[in-house]
Amino acid sequence: MMTEDGLETSCHSLFKEAPSTVSFKKTRKRLIRQTRETLGDFSMIRAGDKWLVCLSGGKDSYTLLSLLLDLKWRGHLPVELLACNLDQAQPGFPTHILPDFFERHAIPYRIEREDTYSIVTDKVPEGATYCALCSRLRRGNLYRIAREEGCAAVILGHHRDDILETFFLNLFHGGRLASMPPKLVNDEGDLFVMRPLSYCAEEDIEKFSTAMQFPIIPCDLCGSQDGLQRNIMKQMLSDIEKKMPGRKDVMLRALTNARPSHLLDRKLFDFAGLGLGQREQNNG
Repeated sequence: MMTEDGLETSCHSLFKEAPSTVSFKKTRKRLIRQTRETLGDFSMIRAGDKWLVCLSGGKDSYTLLSLLLDLKWRGHLPVELLACNLDQAQPGFPTHILPDFFERHAIPYRIEREDTYSIVTDKVPEGATYCALCSRLRRGNLYRIAREEGCAAVILGHHRDDILETFFLNLFHGGRLASMPPKLVNDEGDLFVMRPLSYCAEEDIEKFSTAMQFPIIPCDLCGSQDGLQRNIMKQMLSDIEKKMPGRKDVMLRALTNARPSHLLDRKLFDFAGLGLGQREQNNG
């Protein structure tokens, strides 16, 4: 049964105590729509696949899992979902929170404990950022778990703002036009890596997560460091958005509308082969 705002009156148990405010319903509906668009635009769904949905305990991953379960409940996501948390043995990590959350809502899950925390803090020099090594170690373990569980895809909670921040990090510090793709195949060629929240704004995710009262677990690795370049990119984008509202959405659209003939990459466009009479074809 559908309500006037397009949401079903029956729902997954996660949403049984969700707020009934107009504001929350609009945010939820927008996130659902944007997630469906991402799934469709990037051909993520293969009926019958099994997905490993990665949960860190942060707002993004809780929102990711909730939206996917919501879509599955509605019959729009014909895949099997397995929630997974990689416990990296951070001191004081509350190991009971995620299992309690999964079991309370009858969500299939796997908790894997790997002490990557000690490796990262031992190998990374004082003052350097943990992100690169931590990410590699985490990703390698998640790939292993996905294979062990027979999953076809590893599902991550990166969103619109993460993608834009990565683009500008690569632009300013890497000298390349690149970001996080919504869908890719890992180096071994046996797993998809997908980001269904690619069109979703962090602001909406924050509102949704707060309203849903998810039991957030703070990160004591990258989340504990100040002055990260990504934080600088985040602040820059925030300043731009305040001065020119809507610019983040425009930037994201730009990433879907690349024109190789109007850039300088000779590997992407044959400038040497460009001849007269080709203006309409190549420079439209």
